[in-house]
Parts: sequence; C-alpha cells; structure tokens
Amino acid sequence: MGVGPYYAMFPMKFAFDIVQQYSQPGEWILDPFAGRASSVYAAAAQERHGLGIEINPVGWLYGRVKLRPASKADVLRRVDEIAEQAASFADEAENLPEFFHWCFGEKALQFLLSARYNLCWKNRIADATLMTIILIDLHGRLGDSFSNQMRQSKAMSPEYSVRWWKERDLHAPDIEPTEFLRAKLEWRYARKPHKYSKSRVILGDSTTQLKKLKKQHRGRFSLLLTSPPYYEVTNYHYDQWLRLWMLGESSYPNFSDKGTWQKKFESRTRYRQLLTTVFDDSKHLLSEEATIYIRTDKRKFTHETTLEVMQDIFPSKRINEIPRPLLKPSQTALYGDKSPKPGEVDIILTSS
Repeated sequence: MGVGPYYAMFPMKFAFDIVQQYSQPGEWILDPFAGRASSVYAAAAQERHGLGIEINPVGWLYGRVKLRPASKADVLRRVDEIAEQAASFADEAENLPEFFHWCFGEKALQFLLSARYNLCWKNRIADATLMTIILIDLHGRLGDSFSNQMRQSKAMSPEYSVRWWKERDLHAPDIEPTEFLRAKLEWRYARKPHKYSKSRVILGDSTTQLKKLKKQHRGRFSLLLTSPPYYEVTNYHYDQWLRLWMLGESSYPNFSDKGTWQKKFESRTRYRQLLTTVFDDSKHLLSEEATIYIRTDKRKFTHETTLEVMQDIFPSKRINEIPRPLLKPSQTALYGDKSPKPGEVDIILTSS
C-alpha cells in the first residue's frame, strides 16, 4: 500500500534494491531516521524484519499504516462515523483563522475537525489508516485534494497562501468528504494490501529510543539503511505544519516550539552530536559483519561530517562511496533555491 509525499524520502525502488543486495531473508534491518519507513517496508516485503524510528508523527503514521493497514470495511465505517459528527463542529470551524476558510470548503473543514478530535490514530489501526488517507490528500492540487491549490509535499505559510489565493481569485473547493474519501479508498485498496507482523516503526527520538533497544536487540541487525537529516536544508516539522495540525498540534506554524532534533539543523555542533549519538547507539545493535548504508547530502559540511563520524564509530569497517548526482531539480527548488546542487552520496561501510 503506497502512502503520501514526505520531504527527502527514499525512492522505493532504491530501498528494495539495497535491502535485497545487502541482506538475506530472515535478517533484521535498522533505520534510525525512518521518515515514512520505505526501508522498513522494503525489508518486510522481502521477508526480512525491519525496525525503524521516526520522530515526526506524520512520517511515523505513514510507515505504520504501510506495514499494517486496516481492512477497507473498517476504514469506511469510520468515515461514516466521523461524518455523522461533523456538523457539530460548525462553530469551531467558524472560529478558525482565515487561512482555513480559504484552504478548505465548509463541509470539508467540519469533517476534518471531526476526524481531528475523534480519530485515535496512535492506538487504533482503523483510525490510523483513515487518518493516513486524510493526511495524504489534506493539501495538494486543486480538485484532487481537500484543499485549495497547494503543494502536496509542503504546506506553505498561512499568510503567503491566503495572499496567493486572493491574488488569483482561487477559492476553497466544495468537496463532499465521504464521497471524496470513498473514491480514494477504492483506488488504494484496488490491490489488496499486505500486512507485515514483525516489522514496525517506533514513534520517538532515536537519541533515546535506541538505548531502550539494546537489551532485546543487541547484535541482531545485519544492515543499517538510513538517510539522516541534511544540515541547513529545511525544517522537517515546519514543512508539515498543516498535517501536524490535523494530528492535534497548533493551528499556526511555529519554528521554535519543537525539541532539539525537530527543527532545521543550523548548529554544526548539534548536527555532529546528533549523528554521533545515533550511530554510536546503533553500533551496539549491529552484528559484527553488518553493513551500514547511508545516503546523505554531497555538500561539503554534511558529507564530511557524516564521513568523519562513521570513521570514528566504525574504525574497522571498509568505506566505499557512490556519488548520486541529481538527475532532476532537487526538492530545495520548491523553497526558491534553484542554484546548482552537488547531489547526494551513498556511504557504504562493510567488514574488511
């Protein structure tokens, strides 16, 4: 079951290829920066056991549902139940900031508020699956999402969005939420999704969660496949502010109310600290012969820092690098930065 867009996500074919090349069926794969859990899914789909950790609840939810979606019947039942309560949120919808009234039609906004308050997406798989379907198309192309015209991968700021819509006389679409979601569900369940019981994604911070895994999983993993956040590229939580609002967070984006590892990485010291802590804790979970496969930014600081950290933590490993030049405009072009980019690089550590 494919899921939605997420900044800096692994291409699915890449994840499948690396898992197949560097591991065997029955082995365990670790991803401490799981994102939407493409690596974990690739492991599970190829008879391995994947374990990921993701700090952003949007990515975590995508990964959880991708591994174990609810039945279509259960999700459709929840759609109807949420719709039945939607009208009771009319007053709350009316009191939301201007942005929401330009972004969403009246019926859609009431339904979204009903889902926001009534879906137990952390604990119930039918609710998690429905919330994931909502998040995927919460914003995007006009006519194909709940929202007025907006990028699907990133929610722009409220002020910018309202000004942009007003200048073009673009109004929120009049969407009937239950019909919209039923069509989306029919399309997504046209091919019956699989369920993978052992593979999972943990919602949390790898700098603390990895330590909790040492006793049960010490020496278990034969492959670490991940892509850490890149230095000074974007604020991963700010980019998803509207989806995070849907999950119960603030109705306005905020750069400063997140934890140390949930902001844009602008401190070189803290960036190095993050990589050192996560990979040093990961080391205890890996077998002696494990392969470490990291995709990172080719820009000087990110690349050199990642390489230095890996050399310090895994001094006995042999390191190989594979340049990955960009074949199309990078995602940073979405943010107005259209300057040439050096691309990415894969850093591969294997036993000598």
